[in-house]
Amino acid sequence: MISFKNKVVVVTGASGGIGRASAIGFGRSGASVALLARGHEGLAGAAEEIRSAGGRALTIEVDTSDHAALDAAASEVEKELGPIDIWVNVAFTSVFAPFTEIKPEEFKRVTEVSYLGYVYGTMIALDRMKPRNRGTIVQVGSALAYRGIPLQSAYCGAKHAIQGFNESLRCELLHERSPIRNTMVQMPAVNTPQFGWVLSRLSHKAQPVPPIYQPEVAAQGVLYAAAHPERREYWVGSSTAGTLIANAVAPGLLDRYLARTGFSSQQTPELKDPDQPVNLWEPADQDRDFGTHGTFDNRSKGHSVQLWASQHHPLVGAAAAVVAAGTLSLGASLLGRMVRR
Repeated sequence: MISFKNKVVVVTGASGGIGRASAIGFGRSGASVALLARGHEGLAGAAEEIRSAGGRALTIEVDTSDHAALDAAASEVEKELGPIDIWVNVAFTSVFAPFTEIKPEEFKRVTEVSYLGYVYGTMIALDRMKPRNRGTIVQVGSALAYRGIPLQSAYCGAKHAIQGFNESLRCELLHERSPIRNTMVQMPAVNTPQFGWVLSRLSHKAQPVPPIYQPEVAAQGVLYAAAHPERREYWVGSSTAGTLIANAVAPGLLDRYLARTGFSSQQTPELKDPDQPVNLWEPADQDRDFGTHGTFDNRSKGHSVQLWASQHHPLVGAAAAVVAAGTLSLGASLLGRMVRR
């Protein structure tokens, strides 16, 4: 297990899903964790899990799209826990709908939370890290930072924006020869509560596009990236790797494939509950704790071979070299026998 003993970690969007699983992982690994989100009950539940695992937790109810409020939250963190070592941006919101059915104010709200919330969090973290000349910033991204899909134009736009912004910042920090590091973790479909509380104009219940992974798998990627921020980017899940490679090789073909499958693959056969909560403007977990997971436990994977491989490039490369050498040796031996005959 990676140790974060004596580290102070801030996680936004920590009341559910990837943010909550990551916060619990940091707490279990010895960190003092500040959990930032809007929902009171969700935060309380997450903090209790951290404390039960032996960690230290501080909860702060804050909307990450409000720079002044987020800056005040960071000051409270440093007052209560000490200097911030690691800042993890996770908080987001979204709208499931065709682009033409999203209202201007809704698109703006998604952008303010899911993109500008990352920008503000990064600004605020750097304001504190630069004078100390140390620190790590982790952006939780998605395969959708590279590949847009139907019904999620606002979310995909935000993730693409984060990707460009984070790369620009990385270049600037390298130019300055700063020891502060920023990295990004691109996620697959994850079993989080968002599919039960996101604003949806779909006729059926929203679902992540299979294969689906548990939040703890995503959290493993976040913790590893926080401990090894020298790499510019990490991919979690074989579907993330497959999507990004396919998009780089044949984006037009992928356009057509997603046009044909993207609507049905993001909906279950069940009709949408007309009374399901909506967290776009107000937190869905203010008075109810939804937990870390969504409703797809029976369809979700609890491990990822690809994640392990992405964290062990030298070992994987060495193994590949051994296999290649063995294949060449076997081929040469067989060829030699054929010649002698």
